[in-house]
Amino acid sequence: MKIALAQINPIVGDIDGNTELIFAAAREAAAAGADILLTPELALTGYPPEDLLLRPAFLQQCREKIARFIDELDGITLVLGYPSRSGDEIFNSACAIRDGNFLGRYDKLLLPNNAVFDEVRYFTPGCTPFVFEQNGVQVGIAICEDLWDTEPAAAAKDEGAEVLLVLNASPYHQAKQSTRREIAQQRVEENDLPIVYCNLVGGQDELVFDGHSFALNKSGELALQLPAYHSQIGYCDFIAGDIQTASIAADESIEASIYGALVLGVQDYIGKNRFPGVLLGLSGGIDSALTLAIAVDALGADKVHAVMMPSRYTADISVNDSREMIEILGCQYSEIEIWADV
Repeated sequence: MKIALAQINPIVGDIDGNTELIFAAAREAAAAGADILLTPELALTGYPPEDLLLRPAFLQQCREKIARFIDELDGITLVLGYPSRSGDEIFNSACAIRDGNFLGRYDKLLLPNNAVFDEVRYFTPGCTPFVFEQNGVQVGIAICEDLWDTEPAAAAKDEGAEVLLVLNASPYHQAKQSTRREIAQQRVEENDLPIVYCNLVGGQDELVFDGHSFALNKSGELALQLPAYHSQIGYCDFIAGDIQTASIAADESIEASIYGALVLGVQDYIGKNRFPGVLLGLSGGIDSALTLAIAVDALGADKVHAVMMPSRYTADISVNDSREMIEILGCQYSEIEIWADV
């Protein structure tokens, strides 16, 4: 069984665009011979959808897209993260769809309600595991926070799961990836159950999702890891009861990881809000130099306009350093002298 991980960058609220993104990933994965395509948490809506979930029309549009996947998708099993509604309750869900059939739905059991998370406000927790069959293999599902506790993975194992697929929208903070792997290794050791972990990538307001999707075999060893900060479809094979070793992207240094998060956060904040570019001030110092470098790497030099505003008190070295930055990075530049009567 070949499993594809869709490390994609959806836009919150853009259900139409996200649907096409998922269809494109499914077509690519099917062409590569994958049997299952695993998407991130709430891939259909983007994460976090927040108060959009309170709009009935928003949830109705999600139902319509699920119906479209059932009608149009073939040749691959799609494990899709989306919000579902039953009566007055809304769930953070994942469903499995294959060849016109809705195989079942899993509702997230544990809802985080701390730090940047506010899921208790919107969702009702699920209460049961969900396992489906693919190529003779029993496949279990969990969603993000479920992996950080012992019970959901154990429940999937008790239900007969031979591999656990985990949909995630896990935001970046320093050293987060090593923490994720440590938690996943604990679940593997407790249940003798390999894990495939698909994480969201992209910036959303104050959050950055770094991707870094991975898979662990039954020994808890890293069998697959996708690079951070890039949309990509990764593949791993489940053969003879275990995940086989595939490509493993190297971990980044702390400095490279932080810089990558800053670049992606700026890139998506500007791009997803459809701003034409940025205007920033240069002082000739380190802070503005770093800000300029991040902006150019995120957006391209043509979308960055830097302004230096020297006064009679500005040191020549500050002006010269600003000019040198522009020569190196090639963005637009204005120099506007300011004067103050003192």
